[in-house]
Amino acid sequence: MLSDEERSEIEEEIRHYARKRGASVEALMCVQRRRGWVDDETLKEVADMLGMSVGELDGVATFYNLIFRRPVGKNVILICNTISCMVMGYENILAHLEERLGIRLGQTTADGLFTLLPVPCLGACDRSPVMMVGEKLYPGLTPEIADEILREHGWRG
Repeated sequence: MLSDEERSEIEEEIRHYARKRGASVEALMCVQRRRGWVDDETLKEVADMLGMSVGELDGVATFYNLIFRRPVGKNVILICNTISCMVMGYENILAHLEERLGIRLGQTTADGLFTLLPVPCLGACDRSPVMMVGEKLYPGLTPEIADEILREHGWRG
């Protein structure tokens, strides 16, 4: 069930658009900021507020890779898998992260601290390979830098 604060924030976002459905991404992000992800029940409530069907809003939610439709860890690691990052060592960084965290792409650590997800582009091709944790971009990755970033976010490996 949407909280009063969530409803109020979504209504504020709606005011910025000629049509309610224009606020769909912002409304979903509002929920996600508070809950970490968007569950089915909440998706239905938001769809009702926006005058959309559940299917239409789920289409928006699943199109945008930064809206999570299942629970994620406290720290979501988005690792860029574009050609620039691949050429500059993405696969080595990915293998290192998977080994350190004991998970594969799309999984969450047992302690709920990290989720590792691919992302099609982080817009930093000139500084590849890159990843993002939360809202912070980390360019020029090496295994050593990746370890520092993990420690910065609570990894004790």
